[in-house]
Amino acid sequence: MNTAKIPATIVTGFLGSGKTTLLRHILDNANGRRIAVVVNEFGELGIDGEILKGCGIGCDDSGNEVQGTLYELANGCMCCTVQEEFFPVMKELAARRDQIDAVLIETSGLALPKPLVQAFQWPDISNVFTVDAVVTVVDTPAAAAGQFAAHPEAVDEQRRADPNLDHESPLHELFEDQLGAADLVVLNKTDAVDAAALAKVQAMVREELPAEVKIVHASHGRLPLDVLLGLSKAAETTIDLRPTHHDHDEDHDHDEFDSFVIELPAVDRDKLLAAVEQLVGTHDILRVKGFAHVPGKAMRWLLQGVGRRIDTHFDRAWKADEERTTRLVFIGQNLDEAALRAGLAGVAADVTA
Repeated sequence: MNTAKIPATIVTGFLGSGKTTLLRHILDNANGRRIAVVVNEFGELGIDGEILKGCGIGCDDSGNEVQGTLYELANGCMCCTVQEEFFPVMKELAARRDQIDAVLIETSGLALPKPLVQAFQWPDISNVFTVDAVVTVVDTPAAAAGQFAAHPEAVDEQRRADPNLDHESPLHELFEDQLGAADLVVLNKTDAVDAAALAKVQAMVREELPAEVKIVHASHGRLPLDVLLGLSKAAETTIDLRPTHHDHDEDHDHDEFDSFVIELPAVDRDKLLAAVEQLVGTHDILRVKGFAHVPGKAMRWLLQGVGRRIDTHFDRAWKADEERTTRLVFIGQNLDEAALRAGLAGVAADVTA
C-alpha cells in the first residue's frame, strides 16, 4: 500500500478567472497521472461540472471513468459546507489512495480558501493528504480595469460611473483573501491586455503577497505542469499564520449573493445573447454561465460572462440520450429572478420556420 501523502492542489480565484480552464489544461496533459478532481459550485446547477465532463474529464462518452473521478459539490460554497460535504469526499478518496496520484480541488469563485486548507489539518485527512499548493487564478483584464484594485478609494469614480462596481468592497475583500492564501498566483488571460496593464496588475497583486510567492503569466490557463504541480508547500502547516479579513468571523455566509438557474427551451442564439447583454447592463449580475440548445446545431452552445464580457462557443456534441435544453445560472447581488426571467421571455427559437 502507498503510504506517501497524496498531494492536493487547491485552485481558487474570483468568478470567471479561468479556474475550470486551468483544470482542463492540467488533466489534458496529465501524461498518465491518476488525478481525482473535486469541483465545487456556487449555485443550484453544476455548470462547471458539465463543462468539465464535456471535454472528457471524469468520464468518457460511454460513462466510464477515466483519468480519475470528477466529484462535484453543488450545495453551496465549499468553505461553508466543508464538514458536511468535503470530509466524506476526502474519506472516499483516502479509501482509494492506491488509485490516485494527485487531487485537484476547484473552489467556488465566492469561497474563502483558508478554511479549506485548514481542513487538511484534521487527522483523518492529514494522514493521507497534504496541500501541495494553493494556486490563485486572477482575471488579469478585470483587475486591470480596476474591479479588484488594492485600494477601493482609488476606484470611487469608476464605482459611481459603473453600476457593476457598486459592491466592490466585499468582493475586494474576498479577492484579497484568495491572494493571501496563495502559494502561486497565475495572472490569467494576459493575451487580452497590453504590457502596461499587465505591469499594473502584477504590481497590485505583488503588494498582497509575501516575497516567496511566485507570480506567473498565462493565457487560457496554459502553463507547464511542473510549474503548477509538485510544489510541496504543505500549505496546511502554515495557513494559520496567514491573516485574512475573515479570521475572526464566527460564521461567514454568502447571503448577499443571489444565484438563480433559469431553464429554457430551444433558443435563438442572437436573441439570447442580446437579452443576456441587456440584463447584464441593467442588473448587478457578477457572473452568467450555462449552455443552450440552438435548433439545427448538433453541438451545445456554451455561454460564459463576467461583468459585461460575454464569451460564447460550441463546446461539444449533444449525446444521443441527452435532453437538448437551455440552462443558465445567474450569480449576483440583489437580483430579481422575475425580472431576469422576463428579460429572457423573447429568446425562444421559432422551430416552425
